[in-house]
Amino acid sequence: MSELETALIKEAVKKSGMLWIGLPELPQPRAAWHLAHDGSVYVLTGGEGEQPLPGLPQADTVPVTVRSKDKGGRLVTWVAEVSLVEPGSEEWDIIVPLLAKERLNAVTHEGQTELWARESYVVRLTPTGEVTEVPGRQPDDYATVRPVPTPATTAPKNPFMVGGKRRKVDR
Repeated sequence: MSELETALIKEAVKKSGMLWIGLPELPQPRAAWHLAHDGSVYVLTGGEGEQPLPGLPQADTVPVTVRSKDKGGRLVTWVAEVSLVEPGSEEWDIIVPLLAKERLNAVTHEGQTELWARESYVVRLTPTGEVTEVPGRQPDDYATVRPVPTPATTAPKNPFMVGGKRRKVDR
Protein backbone atom coordinates (compact mmCIF):
# COMPACT_ATOMS: atom_id res chain seq x y z
CA MET A 1 0.00 0.00 0.00
CA SER A 2 1.46 3.35 -1.02
CA GLU A 3 1.66 6.37 1.25
CA LEU A 4 -1.01 8.04 -0.88
CA GLU A 5 -3.39 5.09 -0.44
CA THR A 6 -2.70 5.02 3.31
CA ALA A 7 -3.48 8.74 3.57
CA LEU A 8 -6.63 8.33 1.44
CA ILE A 9 -7.95 5.52 3.65
CA LYS A 10 -7.16 7.40 6.86
CA GLU A 11 -8.82 10.62 5.69
CA ALA A 12 -11.86 8.91 4.14
CA VAL A 13 -12.51 6.82 7.26
CA LYS A 14 -12.13 9.85 9.51
CA LYS A 15 -14.55 12.01 7.52
CA SER A 16 -17.21 9.42 6.74
CA GLY A 17 -19.68 8.35 9.39
CA MET A 18 -20.58 5.23 7.44
CA LEU A 19 -18.72 2.46 5.68
CA TRP A 20 -19.71 -0.74 3.89
CA ILE A 21 -18.38 -4.10 4.98
CA GLY A 22 -18.42 -7.13 2.69
CA LEU A 23 -19.59 -9.96 4.94
CA PRO A 24 -19.02 -13.68 4.38
CA GLU A 25 -21.92 -15.47 2.70
CA LEU A 26 -23.89 -12.27 2.02
CA PRO A 27 -24.43 -11.14 -1.57
CA GLN A 28 -23.90 -7.44 -0.85
CA PRO A 29 -22.02 -5.26 1.62
CA ARG A 30 -23.71 -3.93 4.76
CA ALA A 31 -23.55 -0.35 5.96
CA ALA A 32 -22.08 0.21 9.41
CA TRP A 33 -21.36 3.19 11.64
CA HIS A 34 -17.87 3.10 13.03
CA LEU A 35 -15.14 4.75 15.06
CA ALA A 36 -11.73 5.51 13.56
CA HIS A 37 -8.96 5.29 16.16
CA ASP A 38 -5.20 4.86 15.94
CA GLY A 39 -5.05 3.47 12.39
CA SER A 40 -7.92 1.00 12.81
CA VAL A 41 -11.68 1.10 12.48
CA TYR A 42 -13.96 -0.21 15.24
CA VAL A 43 -17.54 -1.38 14.73
CA LEU A 44 -20.14 -2.72 17.10
CA THR A 45 -22.38 -5.63 16.14
CA GLY A 46 -24.71 -8.11 17.76
CA GLY A 47 -26.98 -7.65 20.69
CA GLU A 48 -30.49 -6.25 20.86
CA GLY A 49 -30.90 -3.08 18.81
CA GLU A 50 -27.33 -2.97 17.47
CA GLN A 51 -26.31 -3.08 13.83
CA PRO A 52 -26.56 -6.59 12.36
CA LEU A 53 -23.29 -7.62 10.71
CA PRO A 54 -23.68 -11.40 10.51
CA GLY A 55 -20.44 -13.34 10.24
CA LEU A 56 -18.16 -10.38 10.92
CA PRO A 57 -16.86 -11.55 14.33
CA GLN A 58 -15.95 -14.94 12.83
CA ALA A 59 -14.27 -13.61 9.66
CA ASP A 60 -10.50 -13.37 9.17
CA THR A 61 -10.55 -10.58 6.58
CA VAL A 62 -13.27 -8.48 4.95
CA PRO A 63 -13.39 -5.83 2.22
CA VAL A 64 -14.27 -2.37 3.52
CA THR A 65 -15.61 0.38 1.24
CA VAL A 66 -15.57 3.99 2.33
CA ARG A 67 -17.68 6.61 0.62
CA SER A 68 -16.77 10.10 -0.46
CA LYS A 69 -18.02 12.67 2.04
CA ASP A 70 -19.00 15.20 -0.63
CA LYS A 71 -20.42 12.94 -3.37
CA GLY A 72 -21.55 9.93 -1.34
CA GLY A 73 -20.19 7.40 -3.86
CA ARG A 74 -17.58 4.77 -3.14
CA LEU A 75 -14.12 6.25 -2.81
CA VAL A 76 -11.77 3.51 -1.66
CA THR A 77 -12.04 -0.20 -0.93
CA TRP A 78 -9.44 -1.97 1.19
CA VAL A 79 -9.05 -5.34 2.85
CA ALA A 80 -9.19 -5.39 6.64
CA GLU A 81 -7.97 -7.94 9.15
CA VAL A 82 -10.75 -8.70 11.64
CA SER A 83 -10.08 -9.08 15.35
CA LEU A 84 -12.29 -8.93 18.42
CA VAL A 85 -11.79 -6.50 21.27
CA GLU A 86 -12.25 -8.53 24.43
CA PRO A 87 -14.31 -7.10 27.31
CA GLY A 88 -12.11 -6.08 30.22
CA SER A 89 -8.98 -5.66 28.09
CA GLU A 90 -6.99 -2.44 28.02
CA GLU A 91 -8.14 -1.84 24.45
CA TRP A 92 -11.79 -2.34 25.51
CA ASP A 93 -11.39 0.26 28.24
CA ILE A 94 -10.10 2.78 25.69
CA ILE A 95 -12.40 2.06 22.73
CA VAL A 96 -15.80 1.34 24.28
CA PRO A 97 -16.28 4.77 25.92
CA LEU A 98 -15.42 6.37 22.58
CA LEU A 99 -17.91 4.10 20.78
CA ALA A 100 -20.57 4.91 23.37
CA LYS A 101 -20.12 8.61 22.66
CA GLU A 102 -20.58 7.98 18.94
CA ARG A 103 -23.72 5.84 19.47
CA LEU A 104 -26.23 8.62 18.94
CA ASN A 105 -29.55 6.77 18.69
CA ALA A 106 -29.21 4.25 21.51
CA VAL A 107 -32.39 3.24 23.32
CA THR A 108 -30.66 4.12 26.58
CA HIS A 109 -27.12 5.14 27.43
CA GLU A 110 -27.34 3.83 31.00
CA GLY A 111 -25.58 0.50 31.37
CA GLN A 112 -24.79 0.49 27.66
CA THR A 113 -21.16 -0.61 27.94
CA GLU A 114 -22.06 -3.43 30.34
CA LEU A 115 -24.75 -4.60 27.92
CA TRP A 116 -22.23 -4.55 25.07
CA ALA A 117 -19.83 -6.65 27.14
CA ARG A 118 -22.55 -9.29 27.64
CA GLU A 119 -24.37 -9.30 24.29
CA SER A 120 -22.33 -7.61 21.55
CA TYR A 121 -19.01 -7.72 19.76
CA VAL A 122 -16.62 -4.83 19.34
CA VAL A 123 -14.65 -5.60 16.19
CA ARG A 124 -11.37 -4.00 15.12
CA LEU A 125 -10.77 -3.71 11.36
CA THR A 126 -7.11 -3.08 10.57
CA PRO A 127 -5.90 -2.44 7.00
CA THR A 128 -3.83 -5.34 5.64
CA GLY A 129 -2.16 -3.17 3.04
CA GLU A 130 -4.26 -4.51 0.16
CA VAL A 131 -6.27 -1.80 -1.60
CA THR A 132 -8.67 -3.02 -4.28
CA GLU A 133 -10.27 0.26 -5.41
CA VAL A 134 -9.13 3.87 -5.47
CA PRO A 135 -10.23 6.74 -7.71
CA GLY A 136 -9.29 5.91 -11.28
CA ARG A 137 -8.90 2.20 -10.49
CA GLN A 138 -12.48 1.00 -10.05
CA PRO A 139 -14.07 -1.80 -12.04
CA ASP A 140 -16.37 -0.82 -14.91
CA ASP A 141 -18.73 -3.74 -14.25
CA TYR A 142 -19.57 -2.63 -10.69
CA ALA A 143 -23.33 -2.30 -10.58
CA THR A 144 -25.27 -0.36 -8.03
CA VAL A 145 -26.03 -2.41 -4.96
CA ARG A 146 -29.65 -2.85 -4.03
CA PRO A 147 -30.43 -1.88 -0.43
CA VAL A 148 -30.90 -4.59 2.16
CA PRO A 149 -34.65 -5.32 2.57
CA THR A 150 -36.10 -3.61 5.62
CA PRO A 151 -39.55 -2.98 7.10
CA ALA A 152 -38.65 0.71 7.57
CA THR A 153 -40.61 3.15 5.43
CA THR A 154 -40.94 6.87 4.94
CA ALA A 155 -43.99 8.88 5.86
CA PRO A 156 -46.43 9.33 2.97
CA LYS A 157 -46.59 13.13 3.33
CA ASN A 158 -45.38 15.87 5.62
CA PRO A 159 -47.41 16.40 8.79
CA PHE A 160 -49.86 19.31 9.09
CA MET A 161 -48.28 22.31 10.79
CA VAL A 162 -50.57 24.34 13.05
CA GLY A 163 -50.06 28.06 12.52
CA GLY A 164 -48.02 27.56 9.41
CA LYS A 165 -48.65 30.15 6.70
CA ARG A 166 -48.47 29.55 3.03
CA ARG A 167 -46.08 31.83 1.17
CA LYS A 168 -47.48 33.94 -1.62
CA VAL A 169 -45.53 34.29 -4.81
CA ASP A 170 -44.63 37.90 -5.59
CA ARG A 171 -45.61 38.89 -9.10
